Amino acid sequence: MARSLVIKATAGADAPERCNQAFNVAAAAVVSGVPVSLWLTGESSWFALPGRAKEFSLPHATPLEDLLDAVLAGGRVTLCTQCAARRGIGPDDVIRGVRIAGAPTFVEEITAEGVQALVY
Repeated sequence: MARSLVIKATAGADAPERCNQAFNVAAAAVVSGVPVSLWLTGESSWFALPGRAKEFSLPHATPLEDLLDAVLAGGRVTLCTQCAARRGIGPDDVIRGVRIAGAPTFVEEITAEGVQALVY
């Protein structure tokens, strides 16, 4: 069984370097053939909405929109249920391919055999 990554992004524009790091690691893992599940929580929840990743800017960093597209193409992206509700985001609002799920799904993913969980 291949080892996989579950990455929880908690930061957004409020902490741009930490936010970018989460997306960068997730995209690099996908490109490397590692199964990846990226969770958008806290302020990174906004990136589940169309166009929001394009608005993010960090000097000397790959555009967040490109990183998110890479993860969506080869991995899984999940928006936290409670985080979505607090921001008024529903299933019809998110980018195609983003699912909304909660803590039970997160726990199931991070406790599976061969999984490494990272939180940014």
